[in-house]
Amino acid sequence: MSGAREAGPVILAVGGISLAFGGVKALSEVGFDVREHEVRAIIGPNGAGKSSMLNVINGVYRPQQGRITYLGETREEMEPHFAASHGIARTFQSLALFKGMSVLDNLLAGRNLLMRTNLLLQALRIGPALREEVAHRRRVEEIIDFLEIQHVRKTPVGRLPYGLQKRVDLGRALAAEPRVLLLDEPMAGMNVEEKQDMCRFILDVNDEFGTTIVLIEHDMGVVMDISDRVVVLDYGRKIGDGTPDEVRSNQAVIDAYLGVQH
Repeated sequence: MSGAREAGPVILAVGGISLAFGGVKALSEVGFDVREHEVRAIIGPNGAGKSSMLNVINGVYRPQQGRITYLGETREEMEPHFAASHGIARTFQSLALFKGMSVLDNLLAGRNLLMRTNLLLQALRIGPALREEVAHRRRVEEIIDFLEIQHVRKTPVGRLPYGLQKRVDLGRALAAEPRVLLLDEPMAGMNVEEKQDMCRFILDVNDEFGTTIVLIEHDMGVVMDISDRVVVLDYGRKIGDGTPDEVRSNQAVIDAYLGVQH
C-alpha cells in the first residue's frame, strides 16, 4: 500500500537528540529524518522512548542535546506554540477530548490557532467574527464528512464508543490543518474492524490532504502495511532505520523487538 506514494524532500529532521529525566535516559543521540508526504513509523518495545521523541518534536520536552530542523530552520529545541503555529499537530495515547462537548465543538476547538478575530467579537458573533465562524464550521463539517462521523456530530464525545472517540481525536488534529501529523498509538485498544477503519483514514489523510504522518504503533501488521519507512528505538537508542522490508530483516531489530510476540 505504501509503495504507491512518492515522498518529497526532508521536511523534518532530528539529530543527536538526548533526553534524560534525572538519572534515567529516555533518548540517547537519536537521529532520523522525515520526508514530506510520507508515513514514517516509530516502533520499539515499551519504554523505548517513542512518545518522548514525539514530545521533543512538538516541544513538550526540551532535550539536553541535539538539534531539530523543521522547514529548513534548525534549532536546539522546539517550542509548543511554534510547532503548533507552523503546522505540527499531535494526538496522544490517552484521549484528552472535551467529553461533555459535542463532536462538532471538539473539532472546532482544533481550529483555535487559525482564528483571527478577538474574543469579544467571537462572543458577540458579529461582523468578521461571524463570517470567520461560518468558515471554520464549514471546514469542520468537511472533516466530519471525511471521517464518516456525520451521525454523531452533535453527540457529546463522552457518550461515544472508544473507536469513534479515537476518530474524533484524529479529526481535532486535522482541524488545525497540519503539514506534519504526529500520531501516538492511534489504534491502541481498538478491535480489528476499528483498526482497519483507522488505517484507511490515515492513508486517506496522507494521500488526499498531502499530510506527512509520523506514527507510533505496536501492531506490526499495521506498521509494515502502511509505512514508507520505519525507525526502531530500544532503550532510548536507534537500532534500525529503513523501509519495512529492511527493518524486518535487521537482526538487531529482530533480537530486540520483532522476535518477541506482538
